[in-house]
Amino acid sequence: MSYREQIPDLGALTLEPVRPDTHAELLHGWVTASRNGFWGMGAHTLDEVREIYAFLDGLDTHHAFLIRLDGEPVGLFQTYRPEADPVGERYLVQPGDVGMHLLLHPPRRLARGLTAAVGPALARFLLRDPAVRRIVVEPDVRNEAALRRLRVEGFTFADEIELPEKRAQLAFLTRERFEGARSTPDR
Repeated sequence: MSYREQIPDLGALTLEPVRPDTHAELLHGWVTASRNGFWGMGAHTLDEVREIYAFLDGLDTHHAFLIRLDGEPVGLFQTYRPEADPVGERYLVQPGDVGMHLLLHPPRRLARGLTAAVGPALARFLLRDPAVRRIVVEPDVRNEAALRRLRVEGFTFADEIELPEKRAQLAFLTRERFEGARSTPDR
């Protein structure tokens, strides 16, 4: 499954499925970068990164996508069904919930405005499935940049939860809230 959306003033954003053998070196560089410490893979070897994404590639419940802007790789986007993930053991999963993880690692010249544009584009991607009612995220409670961005995007914060690798802030964005916020003229 691929996705393409033209983002004003930035370019064409595309999502393509991660191909572990092809993308492992790129992803390894991103997930082990010190600025991406909250991703939790900083000590992983190239082979471990390849194995993790090969494992994900074999699941029907989890998907990984390479985000490109005008063809250039700028990030990693992962989706999951919460009932098939450890997060689903920490809250009452509702029909239509879909989880997401986002790691942006653009070259400096593409960084300006990217985060603010990518979040809504990814929400539109997820919500194009009429069965999706709510987007679920669970960033590390110490990741202030992610928490600020989620507030701006209209996520509602719920409980902090303990996951195997972190203390996380559970947050939700309903279809209604997303669509309502996008119809407001000053948004």
